[in-house]
Amino acid sequence: MTYVVTADICIPEGAPAMDPLQRAGAGALIENGFASIHCIEGPDGMEVDLLDTIVAVHAGGAVLKVFVDAEALEFAEDAVREVVGEALVRSELLADWEVKRCEVDLHPELAQESLIGADGPGVPPDDPAARKARHSAPPSAGDGSEYDSQAKAEEVRARMLVLAGEMRSFPPVMFGVPDDLEDGDGDDWDFVVSPEDARLAAGALVYATDVLIDELFDDVQTLEREATNVGEYDGPLWHLEDLPERYVLQYDTRFARRFLVTVIAMTTRFTAGNFSQLSCIAEELALRLLLRQASTNLELFGLLGEGVSAALGAFVDNVYEDMDHEWLYDDSMDGIDESAVGATLGVAPMSFGTWFTPFNEGRYVHPSAADEPGASTGVPPS
Repeated sequence: MTYVVTADICIPEGAPAMDPLQRAGAGALIENGFASIHCIEGPDGMEVDLLDTIVAVHAGGAVLKVFVDAEALEFAEDAVREVVGEALVRSELLADWEVKRCEVDLHPELAQESLIGADGPGVPPDDPAARKARHSAPPSAGDGSEYDSQAKAEEVRARMLVLAGEMRSFPPVMFGVPDDLEDGDGDDWDFVVSPEDARLAAGALVYATDVLIDELFDDVQTLEREATNVGEYDGPLWHLEDLPERYVLQYDTRFARRFLVTVIAMTTRFTAGNFSQLSCIAEELALRLLLRQASTNLELFGLLGEGVSAALGAFVDNVYEDMDHEWLYDDSMDGIDESAVGATLGVAPMSFGTWFTPFNEGRYVHPSAADEPGASTGVPPS
């Protein structure tokens, strides 16, 4: 069975955060360490096949998504932990880095559903379209499972509030909580976002991150398996089909991998506490998908109240510098970035070839997603 093992590796405690050049070097060392590995010897001589690796480096370390074929989840995790540790030691320059986590991420609701239905009538359907419809449907009661939707909603709400602490780059004010009310008693919040609504919105974004990344992995694997692009693929996809339709034929496997790395790099900066600004159009589109996933999850469990909705709206206003990327979804605005009107409005280049190009030299785009050296992007030098 194929497993995706997530490995969090960190620089030594007390070491200064890495600058962009150091991050690029660390990423290259990690990728080179995995390049020659095709099979890992797991516990008791059990062989675990290494299928693919995606590396996202941030200022405090890196996140690895390692695809392996193993007979059991435990074998996959143990084998990846061993090979990650060995790769760090062999690199010499990264020998002091620590492996903080190495495990298969399972979305809790879907994992529980799979365990319950593995050998019974509730087994999840094989057809991707049926799975997508099933996972997108709201929870229901009265189906014999004694499902308490209110209790489940409270459970998810509590989980999101805990996850809010992971959103280290954004204080409550970024979600619309005025500075002078962050520590207030909550008696006069009729017209502003309360701290609790802000926490729920922040936690929903972290909660949505796992779902979005896992489903984008699924999209990448689908395009790679079918050797096609989004426009020519007849089946359903989780998220890639929701990008601007005018470029649908260009969303191939290579693009999908670059976009996935962009999502991982962006959300890692969100949680690592070193996010400054969105770096490129691809990140603007990635955040759009993340916000939609967060809203979907909140609405699914009846948690998208006015306060939380306002908190997400404030987050959008504070994180996006402008909403020009929305014009990519409007065919009547195609080419506005190259027109006199666009020049007057200061619209940045938005053609497909510029999506992974940093807005300026101070923005960070992960090396695995960045434009190839010498590629023409149509962006004037700064």
